[in-house]
Amino acid sequence: MAHRPERSFRQRRADSSDSDGAEEQAAQGAQHPAQKGQPSGGGRAAVAERPFRARGSRGRGLAWACSRRPRADGGSGVRESRTIDLSTDEEDGTHHSSESKDDQNSSSNSSSSLEEEFSSVVNIPDAAFIQAARRKRQLARTQDDYIPLDVKHTSTISGMKENSDEDLESEPDDHEKRIPFTPKPQTLRQRIAEETTTRNEETSEESQEDENPDIWEQQQMRKAGGDIDLAHSSEFQTVKKFDTSISFPPVNLEIIKKQLNTRLTLLQDTHRSHLREYEKYIQDVKSSKSAIQNLENSPNQALNFKFYKSMKIYVENLIDCLNEKIINIQEIESSMHALLLKQAMAFMKRRQDELKHESTYLQQLSCKAETSTNGSLTIDEKTQWILQEIESRRAQRRQARALSGNCDHQEGTSSDDELSSADMTDFQKSQGDILQDLQKIFEDVQDDFCNIQNILLKFQQWREKFPDSYYEAFISLCIPKLLNPLIRVQLIDWNPLKFDSIGLKQMPWFTSVEEFMDSSMKDSNTHSSDKKILSAIINKTIIPRLTDFVEFIWDPLSTSQTRSLITHCRMILEHSTCENEVSKGKQDLLSSIVLRMKKAIEDDVFIPLYPKSAVENKTSPHSKFQERQFWSGLKLFGNILLWNELLPDDILQEQGLVKLLNRYLIIALLNATPGPDIVKKCSQITAYLPEKWFKNSAVRTSIPQLENFIQFLLQSAHKLSRSEFRDEVKEIIIIMVKIKALKQAESFIEDHHLDHLKSVIKEV
Repeated sequence: MAHRPERSFRQRRADSSDSDGAEEQAAQGAQHPAQKGQPSGGGRAAVAERPFRARGSRGRGLAWACSRRPRADGGSGVRESRTIDLSTDEEDGTHHSSESKDDQNSSSNSSSSLEEEFSSVVNIPDAAFIQAARRKRQLARTQDDYIPLDVKHTSTISGMKENSDEDLESEPDDHEKRIPFTPKPQTLRQRIAEETTTRNEETSEESQEDENPDIWEQQQMRKAGGDIDLAHSSEFQTVKKFDTSISFPPVNLEIIKKQLNTRLTLLQDTHRSHLREYEKYIQDVKSSKSAIQNLENSPNQALNFKFYKSMKIYVENLIDCLNEKIINIQEIESSMHALLLKQAMAFMKRRQDELKHESTYLQQLSCKAETSTNGSLTIDEKTQWILQEIESRRAQRRQARALSGNCDHQEGTSSDDELSSADMTDFQKSQGDILQDLQKIFEDVQDDFCNIQNILLKFQQWREKFPDSYYEAFISLCIPKLLNPLIRVQLIDWNPLKFDSIGLKQMPWFTSVEEFMDSSMKDSNTHSSDKKILSAIINKTIIPRLTDFVEFIWDPLSTSQTRSLITHCRMILEHSTCENEVSKGKQDLLSSIVLRMKKAIEDDVFIPLYPKSAVENKTSPHSKFQERQFWSGLKLFGNILLWNELLPDDILQEQGLVKLLNRYLIIALLNATPGPDIVKKCSQITAYLPEKWFKNSAVRTSIPQLENFIQFLLQSAHKLSRSEFRDEVKEIIIIMVKIKALKQAESFIEDHHLDHLKSVIKEV
């Protein structure tokens, strides 16, 4: 909207048709009597100085209220009369109308005197003249929003309509209007129209800012009354000249084509994104309709709620029961583990003590350091008692082997893990007490909360009735944790180191879990989460239990324990998956096996070296002790290589060949006299070696770790070829062929002209 500058009305001369100058002079004339102190001047001064109320319609002060000024010549005090033309100013009529009404309200004495004075100097207009002035003001308001200075009264009055006359006649003067102190209530239509007008003004305000200077100029020119052609001037101003000096970039077909292609690509991308959104919305609508249909066709929701509520209560009670019983389970589990650990440590300590005392006795016997009068050694009572115990157990084992018909047995290959009758009684009594406490754990618990089959049956019902919620709740991840305490209870009496121990597949928990998994495969082939329940149980429960046996209870020198442990480990690792969690448990188990092997090689292998004079006699104590220790070390060598299907080959070759065979066994063989015994020991070493190490037929050399063993075989064959045991050379060649030392065997045959043994190599 154009901003109109503030108006200012200039003072006209006395001879002008404007009423401002006449009013000023009349007001000045009214001032002079008051200055001279005349008694009648007080009334005139009061009338002249009385303020008039502002007009309510325009809010503008009356012009004559502020037009009194002192005369330029100082004033002579003579009162001058002027004729006031009220037809040229819209505000003069209003002023005189207000003055006449104020005079009527004044006191009777002052009003009579004032009327006499003003009647001689002022021409009071009649009612028709005042009505014409009102019409002129109304016309000015409706047309140009200002009062022109040169308007003819006759033309203005004659152009009025009758309906406008009636309205103006009924319109009260400004001073007669009632001042509203509260906003007038508006109707709904008026409020809507006002809001619409406000919004239109706000939106058009910005577009009209450029037109404001031109509009203001035109208004000022209209006020001045000039005859300037405003239309032509505004049209001339709005015309913009085109600057020919501006140069535009060249445009060719390629640029236009490129821009069109770019625009087309953007539109295509937008179209594709809209298509994707459309497809997504279509899919959402379909899924929503399907969900609505499923909910409408679903059975009674009350039964579903009842089932879920009962299942929730059941699981909460099960967890509370297991949390309460887990402390007792851990105590009993620790008691059983401590009992087995005590027994294993007792066997190990006894073996080490016996080895120490027997070695000390033989050393004293070979040196003959202290002798008695009858030529026997002086032995303390403890050593003598230990030696008697050792010999007693060996005699019992010989007798047992003779009864079983096992005559081909080497001294030192037995486990020597027999317990005395008193120790066996104490062990069985302690074990019985633990198992009795185990039976009391769940004696106050219902079968639904302690029987694995019943627990899985609850979850199976859930899976059959509501498979979606079952799989969304990840029950396959919760079941192994829920069953962990109950499975540990069944594993308390389980010893994987005993050859007659029950297998995991025969345990009740294993069968229940397998049946639960099989039913899951029948119900739905799309969900495979239940297939991992067994592997998760093995990883979380079985492997830690087995790792404890390996670290603390397993004796690598015992072949029966090793074979039983390998059987259980093979079954467990076959059912374990390749996930990170299971792989970590598997690696922990295998690492504990390797560490236990290293410890056994360092602590339990001891093969003494005696002078040949002391070991030539096979019945001497030194020879028997050395033989037992050699076969004990060879037994450990065989037990280590039994892990060839579970442990990596490089670990087995490092532990079995490098640390045990090359460091202990070959040194003992080099110290022995070549003969059939040497060939038998070498044949046994070869029998323990895994066949998969030598399956490559293209390779004619053995593995590098057996190089020392091959050199010993060549050395022994060379000595035997010159002795009375020439037939044993063939056995050595066969051993070399088995371990793929073909080049060395061929070279030995050619060097010693043993052409009859070439057939052995050809057969291979």
